Amino acid sequence: MSPRSAGWLVAVLLISSGPGSREAAAKVSFDSPYTLAQTFNAALRLLRVDLGLTVTERDPAVAYILFDYKSSETSQRAVPGSVEMLEAGRNVKVIVQLNQMPRYHEQALSDALGRKLRSDYGDPNPRKPDALPDAGSEP
Repeated sequence: MSPRSAGWLVAVLLISSGPGSREAAAKVSFDSPYTLAQTFNAALRLLRVDLGLTVTERDPAVAYILFDYKSSETSQRAVPGSVEMLEAGRNVKVIVQLNQMPRYHEQALSDALGRKLRSDYGDPNPRKPDALPDAGSEP
C-alpha cells in the first residue's frame, strides 16, 4: 500500500467513526443496589405504565425487556430498545440500549429507572456478601 493510499484509508476511517456515527454496542449502564426482582419489576412498570411504551418481549428468568421506544425526535416512529439486568455481586448491573437514538435518551431512561427504584422501594437494604467459610471451622 502506498503512503498516499494509506493516508486516504486513515481519513476514511476517521470520517466514518466521527461524531455522526454510533457504535453498535452503544449503551448506558449503572449498578442497582436493589435485588434483581425489584430492578426487573421497576423497569417493567417504568416502561409499560409510566412511559406507556409497548413491551415486545420480556423474560424475568433471564432478566431482560425488549420494547418499542418513541420520542418526539423520531416523529413518534418506534425504535427498538432493551433493558438487561445481570447479577453482579452485591449489585445488579443494568444496561439500557437504544442503538438508533442519541446516548442521552439511554441516560434519561437509566436515570428514570434509578428514581423509580428509590421511590417504589425506598432506600436499598444493604445486600450481604456471599458467605465465606470460617477459616477455623472444619468442613
